[in-house]
Amino acid sequence: MKRKIYLPLVAAAFVSMASLNGCKQQQQLGAGIDPANMDTTVIAGNDFYHYACGGWIQAHPLTPEYSRFGSFEYLGEQNLKQIRELIEGIAASQNEPGSIEQKIGDLYKMAMDSTKRNNDKAEPIKADLARIASLDSKDLLPAYIGEMQRSGVSLFFQPYVGADEKDSRNNLFQIYQGGLSLGEKDYYTNQDEHSKEIRAKYLDYAKDMFKLSGNDDKAAKRKADAVLNIETKIAEGSKSATELRDPYSNYNKMSYADFKTRFAGFNWDNYTTALGIDSINEINVCQTKQIETVIGILGKSSLDDIKAYLEFKLLESASSYLSDDFYDTSFAFYGKVLSGREAPAERWKRSIRLVDGTLSDAVGQMYVKQYFPPEAKERMLTLVANLQTALGERIDQQTWMSDETKAKAHEKLNAFTVKIGYPDKWRDYSALDINQDSFWENMKRANQFEYDHMLSKANKPVDRTEWLMPAQMVNAYYNPTTNEICFPAAILQYPFFDMNADDAFNYGAIGVVIGHEMTHGFDDQGSLYDKDGNLNNWWTKEDSVRFHEKTRVMEEFFDSIEVLPGLHANGKLTLGENIADHGGIKVAYQAYKNATKDNPLPVLEGFTADQRFFIAYANLWAASIRDEQIRVATMTDPHALGEWRVNGALPQIDAWYEAFGITESDSMYIPKAERVDVW
Repeated sequence: MKRKIYLPLVAAAFVSMASLNGCKQQQQLGAGIDPANMDTTVIAGNDFYHYACGGWIQAHPLTPEYSRFGSFEYLGEQNLKQIRELIEGIAASQNEPGSIEQKIGDLYKMAMDSTKRNNDKAEPIKADLARIASLDSKDLLPAYIGEMQRSGVSLFFQPYVGADEKDSRNNLFQIYQGGLSLGEKDYYTNQDEHSKEIRAKYLDYAKDMFKLSGNDDKAAKRKADAVLNIETKIAEGSKSATELRDPYSNYNKMSYADFKTRFAGFNWDNYTTALGIDSINEINVCQTKQIETVIGILGKSSLDDIKAYLEFKLLESASSYLSDDFYDTSFAFYGKVLSGREAPAERWKRSIRLVDGTLSDAVGQMYVKQYFPPEAKERMLTLVANLQTALGERIDQQTWMSDETKAKAHEKLNAFTVKIGYPDKWRDYSALDINQDSFWENMKRANQFEYDHMLSKANKPVDRTEWLMPAQMVNAYYNPTTNEICFPAAILQYPFFDMNADDAFNYGAIGVVIGHEMTHGFDDQGSLYDKDGNLNNWWTKEDSVRFHEKTRVMEEFFDSIEVLPGLHANGKLTLGENIADHGGIKVAYQAYKNATKDNPLPVLEGFTADQRFFIAYANLWAASIRDEQIRVATMTDPHALGEWRVNGALPQIDAWYEAFGITESDSMYIPKAERVDVW
């Protein structure tokens, strides 16, 4: 579900050096960039990505556990080690029963205890499998689906509670498309050889999972065929990743009574009762055709085929919490076939990530106390204010935008909520029981706990103080319905911020990240929401047309990029993130120039300050990546590949040409009249 817009990169704590350091101090600060990360044998104007990042890529080859390893993953590894120290310290202690320390410690020990799980094999899910086998009537399906979704099993579609996009102050019960193990519909519907190969291997994987749970070869094959058949039908009625980017088409609010009439053939009352929601007045059906398709499948498919689908989804959901053969079978398909990874992450890493994800606020509270200096929050707020000023200036400089729309844009910019570091209040986990029955049962209870928390928001005002990411997550986001930008504590650290580097480096790194998130409020999706977070067109008709004309240049440019032989980037899918990169660079560059206009920075490490700004930006995206992951990302990820967030973004920026003396003789050169020019 895309309820918010994420920027999956690492960044770091940033101090607005202009406000904290005088000219003399700036002159004493370092370059920030490490020339060893570069490959200056490459011509900057022909391949700036490898010119700026080639040394880093060579020094950080892919290890078997990664399909992609870049600056983001590098920082994630450092962060994981810090969290490991916290969790293993707790697990080694005697903790009071019922305390958050007991829950963290016991869950970690269960995750690490492969001996018990390997002895238990499929035993922990036998009761759930028997429950599916006992379903002797389709009338029982709605209640079962609701019950299992609440336990964390993904079936047919996804219920959730989130802001009403046309009444953003209030929450609304909503249903979003789902039920596809491969995620994206094109895997099921495309007829190219690669897609056919993926489907064939998916069938083999499903068959292997059924055999692990006790089915003979014949039954496993029949059930695997049923799963692919049902999921293919679901896919045919689903929207693609690109189509899902239109928020207006995903807004179909109606009364619950009208909903039950329109989507008859499924007992929604039994479903919502089992799900755990008390009352529904209104509902948003995000993708109406998909729900109609699912109801048709439930009506026309045999009960045995539906039960095969339910069984498979249960096995997938439980595979990480059962014996190693379940996990290994899952990894062999999703890790190796789809992403090209050669081996899974070490068990301790998987266990730390699981505890972190399950008890995220509790871990986050400990993480912040141990690793996040309080002064970083105030310093970050200062930088954000500088970027807001620069974005306001960029708005005023746009000749294609009318004064009327500019005024509305300023209102939205001034209404931004900024969240830095960590929330003011933390989640209470006292209602979650972690005990010694089985790893799977504990994870079911954890999912039920999360569902109950989410569903409790239905028919209530949106809590705008709530964070949509934990403090220890290396990420950032813009959420259009609350018009907020958020930078968790974990993203505010080296190597994306260097206290010993000057403004050229820090504005080029974390400054662009901040500008990116701000620009999301004005990209092709974010610009559809007003200052209060409502889906409400605030543009004049003429300005909207001009905006789309300009962004179409970017869409077509990325469509032309061949990421692998015969495989092109998807300019429409990645348009929002590409606009945000474009705006982030321009806004951060202007903020950097504002900060240094009276005190120009010196040449350091042989590079001018402007050159170091762009090198710092490029270094954000240094990465090694497998071909298999390139294919997955191109099909499903709204972000362009890292290489093209550099080589596709910088040729649109006039200041980059000036900084490196790029001319028509360089292959990355784009005539000025043909460059993207937004914000």
